[in-house]
Amino acid sequence: MTNTVTIPSKLLPEDGRFGSGPSKIRPEQIQALDDGARNLLGTSHRQTPIKQVVASIREGLSNFFQVPDGYEIVLGNGGASTFWDIACASLITRKAAFGTYGSFSTKFAKSAQSAPFLEEPEIFAGEPGTYRLPELTEYVDTYCWAHNETSTGVAAPVRRIAGSKERGALTLIDATSAAGALPVDISQTDAYYFSPQKAFGSDGGLWVAVLSPAAIERAYGIAKSVDLPGVRRWIPPFLSLTSAIENSRKDQTLNTPAVATLVMMENQVRWLNDNGGLAWASARCAKSASLLYTWAEQSDYASPFVADKTARSNAVVTIDLDESINASQVVAVLRENGIVDTNGYRKLGRNQLRVGVFPSVEPADVTALIHCIDYVVAHL
Repeated sequence: MTNTVTIPSKLLPEDGRFGSGPSKIRPEQIQALDDGARNLLGTSHRQTPIKQVVASIREGLSNFFQVPDGYEIVLGNGGASTFWDIACASLITRKAAFGTYGSFSTKFAKSAQSAPFLEEPEIFAGEPGTYRLPELTEYVDTYCWAHNETSTGVAAPVRRIAGSKERGALTLIDATSAAGALPVDISQTDAYYFSPQKAFGSDGGLWVAVLSPAAIERAYGIAKSVDLPGVRRWIPPFLSLTSAIENSRKDQTLNTPAVATLVMMENQVRWLNDNGGLAWASARCAKSASLLYTWAEQSDYASPFVADKTARSNAVVTIDLDESINASQVVAVLRENGIVDTNGYRKLGRNQLRVGVFPSVEPADVTALIHCIDYVVAHL
């Protein structure tokens, strides 16, 4: 596409990366790869230097999330989508219930539906732009939903379903685009899991889970049951949560990780904690998100996609544009001017912008982005 609009340089943000994942990686993280990790890249992940990086990540996340006693930080190969299959193999005993209200919350439910050793899950579906939590259901041993639906910009509450804990059920929360950006009480979960390419400003290919004692006990119980006569269940070694737990306790992963991912994540976790931890990070994200929502509410051509203000995400902001304005064209012109990854989620199919406002994004750059959008729309 030919550049039809040149945005004045004085309006441009200092950094034009607003992706909802992969997200902005701070220059200091890249520098860490050169400064501190030059002798780590290309070396064994089972040796002390890299195990120290993993240990720092685990300790830093424990402090960041103020993890309750008995909870453990566990990590493994693959992204959060891998953890869906791990949960099916190693955490759901018999039957799960899902709250689904977007592409990613639905994908986990589909994984459970396809597992031949699990019963058909209970699905509590909400419309895109809203959320719906699962309800207490007989025989359900695991309740699952997403803290933040990346595809729609909806944030859902994180609290145990009333009566579920008394029945011994687990609560699994997909926190991929929420962890590090939205407040959370970890005690309300048994697995708060995510991958690091959002608020933790690293690359994908890794999953991290904050596991409760009940989740750990469940994983070991299921692993032991596989060897019992008549049990038709398969836990592939790659999807064994007990293997991930045992390797994490040794500050390593089951298979070879991307060391650069670990180094950048470790740097980000330290940066977040040095600035004030989750309280600081979530307040910073809320400030950036508020700038966008306030602008959209006052605009004559834009409006927040999520109508319920209490459900609007402070991590991923979705803004509908008037049908007279082609959002794809706006996105293309922004990209030509160095402002990237503001496109809406393709499968949602709306005429909208989607902006990641994770902690690495400067609120001042969000203000600049707003001015640039207005400039593009006025000059198309």
